[in-house]
Amino acid sequence: MSTSGITSSLLSEIASSPSAANQFVTDLNRLAKDLQSDNLSAARQDYVTLSQDALDGATSSGATTSTSGITTTLLSGIASSSSGSSSFVSELNQLGSDLSNGDLSSAQGDMLSLDSTALNAAPSSSTTAASSASSSKSNLAEIAALIKATIQAMAAGDDSAIGTDLSHLASVSTSPGGASYLQSASQSYGSGSSNSSSQGSTSQLLQSLNTDNSSSSLNVLA
Repeated sequence: MSTSGITSSLLSEIASSPSAANQFVTDLNRLAKDLQSDNLSAARQDYVTLSQDALDGATSSGATTSTSGITTTLLSGIASSSSGSSSFVSELNQLGSDLSNGDLSSAQGDMLSLDSTALNAAPSSSTTAASSASSSKSNLAEIAALIKATIQAMAAGDDSAIGTDLSHLASVSTSPGGASYLQSASQSYGSGSSNSSSQGSTSQLLQSLNTDNSSSSLNVLA
């Protein structure tokens, strides 16, 4: 059952409209922020707003920071992937169900799943005809989104998601040193082989890059 009323077909329509896509991402990131703040009441209202705005195709009043790591570019990638779109819609409706049941913990996990689905779906939808400059810009955007998703997983204490996101970061990094460091860090999470100091160093690095997400900073990995 579609708790939000959003289907794969509707998601595709939203992604094809710049104003509707921006509003959807704005609403989704507000929802992610309230979930991170453990504000169940606000998150439930955010979900209602997101669903209504998606159905109405409301225009956005302005840009927003990406709390969830999902951007309009990634949304377009999700919508163009049949499997990604189906998974995203299913997880979005599960999020609505858990919010409706007052299950904050499960809802926070659902949000992490949405992030993961978005990040995994976007690369498969990339066109091979993109110019090298466009490809570089896309890579930086993907790295920035992955950093945000990893930090969110760290805040939730989800070692499995952290390891997956760090591994994905390593795979998109064209910096040999950065890729090696991230791959090593990804293997330590959930394996019990790393200490709190090394995990803390990884967290500090990502927080630093996330705070100053300029191209020069992200090029540490790109």
